[in-house]
Amino acid sequence: MKKLLIILILAALIAAYFAFGLGDYLTVEGVKQVADDVGGYYARNPAQVIALFFLVYVAVTAASLPGAAVMTLAAGAMFGVLVGTIVVSFASTLGATLAFLASRYVLRDTIEARFGERLKAVNQGLERDGAFYLFTIRMIPLFPFFVVNLVMGLTRIRAWTYAWVSQVGMLLGTIVYVNAGTQLARIDSPAGIASPAVLISFALLGIAPWFAKAIIAWIKRRKVYAGFDKPKRFDRNLVVIGAGSAGLVSALIAATVKAKVTLVEADKMGGDCLNTGCVPSKALIKSAKVAEQMRRADRYGLEPTEPKVPFNRTIERVMGAIRAIEPNDSVERYEGLGVDVVEGYAKIVDPWRVEITCKDGGVQRLTTRAIVIAAGADPVIPPIDGLEGSGFLTSDTMWDAFAQMDEPPARVVVLGSGPIGCELSQALARLGSQVTQIEMEDRVLIREDTEVSALAKASLEASGVRVLTGHRAARIGKGELVADHKGADITIPFDTLIVAVGRAARLKGYGLEDIGIDTDRTIVTDDFLATKFPNIYAAGDVAGPFQLTHVASHQAWFASVNALFGQFKRFKADYRVIPAVTFLDPEVARVGINESEAKEQGIDYEVTRFDLDDLDRAIAESETKGFVKVLTPPGKDTILGATIVGAHAGELLAEYVLAMKHKLGLGKILGTIHSYPTMAEANKFAAGEWKKKHKPEGLLNLVEKYHAWRRG
Repeated sequence: MKKLLIILILAALIAAYFAFGLGDYLTVEGVKQVADDVGGYYARNPAQVIALFFLVYVAVTAASLPGAAVMTLAAGAMFGVLVGTIVVSFASTLGATLAFLASRYVLRDTIEARFGERLKAVNQGLERDGAFYLFTIRMIPLFPFFVVNLVMGLTRIRAWTYAWVSQVGMLLGTIVYVNAGTQLARIDSPAGIASPAVLISFALLGIAPWFAKAIIAWIKRRKVYAGFDKPKRFDRNLVVIGAGSAGLVSALIAATVKAKVTLVEADKMGGDCLNTGCVPSKALIKSAKVAEQMRRADRYGLEPTEPKVPFNRTIERVMGAIRAIEPNDSVERYEGLGVDVVEGYAKIVDPWRVEITCKDGGVQRLTTRAIVIAAGADPVIPPIDGLEGSGFLTSDTMWDAFAQMDEPPARVVVLGSGPIGCELSQALARLGSQVTQIEMEDRVLIREDTEVSALAKASLEASGVRVLTGHRAARIGKGELVADHKGADITIPFDTLIVAVGRAARLKGYGLEDIGIDTDRTIVTDDFLATKFPNIYAAGDVAGPFQLTHVASHQAWFASVNALFGQFKRFKADYRVIPAVTFLDPEVARVGINESEAKEQGIDYEVTRFDLDDLDRAIAESETKGFVKVLTPPGKDTILGATIVGAHAGELLAEYVLAMKHKLGLGKILGTIHSYPTMAEANKFAAGEWKKKHKPEGLLNLVEKYHAWRRG
């Protein structure tokens, strides 16, 4: 009955609002009319007018009726700045609290009964930071205040907290609107609109959110930096931790704009990509591909031969590739560019101080305006019984082990079938190893479409890899691994075990936990790559969500520019168009969403496909395995995503990356001249396939009749 009574009262207020035409008064013209009408009466009976206005304002806001903003202008017009502000401030808070309580009493139990689990996290967050969150939306109203009243009533925030935070949070906006109302009352003609006082008052309406945003940012900074002593002077503008792809780019940008920057690296310059990842793996893949071409030379009309693989020379070529690229990432080069490079271990002491334990044993402490954490990632080591004592290798440690081998390892077991696991398995099998690849999921390259996974598995098996999907590594003994497959134990002997089940961000040892930087698999950052401290940023694998070298470099630009110039302008990291390539043979490349992701996200799409066995250059080079597949919205040529499987797929993908970045559709690709004969023509032909499916049949019928008429 009580809930019903509340509903009836609200319904009566809403009915009265429309029945008495109160909406006619809640306009700018209505405000002036009311101000003129009550001016004399207010002078004789101020308390009565103020009380009546107060009650009407409370009723309007409590019933969530439109017009509160106009009534605030009216308060300024009738009562002036001081009295108008006091009246509106308390009336708006009381009305908002009544709306809040009505929503809570009538709706909250029903909503919680249905969505209790989903609301649990929201209520926990409000319990921790509810006052500040409410203050923020009161200062900068992203949503109309009546929506805030109703929605917050469904949460567990305390009514008293809601009332006092609303009182304080709405005060700035109240003052600005009331002041604008005082000027509105003084306009007697159209010329009065252009008076300085009126223009300034209404300009304040526009810039009030900026003031509010600045105040909130100041409060937030005070809160997050509480307990830390900020230096009066700084040794550096920027300290970068980690000299991998993200760290090198961050340091280079800082030096380019003449900032004083220190780059700290505990291991090797160039990070994982140069020393243990991209560069050596691609060099090994190339050697393996040549070996496979020799073995299958009859595909090219030549006499096949089994290649001899002096493994130590193969690995020496791999190391030579690293040495050739090394100078680009060297200490000498970066110092020549103006970067202070320190070889040692960095630990963040507080938001402005970094302590470096140098390799020579010395300790250096620097004060810095900003910090970029670019510490990279390490291989994930799964908790498998017996793994620790097995002498296993990872993508980081295997290169030193390979350098000691005269012949390829005879029996290799590779755990994992992501890009790293697949690339290594195929390369080692082609170089002569007997490779068994173990994957607990039901297919390899689990993030790709099922047909891509199937094609990748077939390619691995064609190279001699024994692929065991649906197998979970259970335990490891001396020279053998036992895998569980549907409840049965499968024993696989090995001479070399490589663990390639993924990589995890390096989060320990940098002082993050000591100063309260949040981590959850990666460092928690905002859209600008800032941590909870506005002067500490993260980029690359430690920031996620993509463990790709080119994404690390991409993020580094945003992190370093925001760190150095964020007080003027900050830029959100842009992840709309992220290409990725798995360097199998044939290569797997994609950008945007694939079919699996489109289905998961409920996105409507259509597929356009062109198979490489119909491409002249692919036929000429006996590289006909694969396809180009493009996803578009139904009936439109906008590119949602593209997947390419085939020779040089990584290079072919660049055209789609450019098109998606600059919002060019398939029609633009079709209208672009592509050299003949090239693999890139596959992109044009795929666009042509889309055009065929969407040809204007009605118009073509008319054209056919026109030509028939022309023939007489």
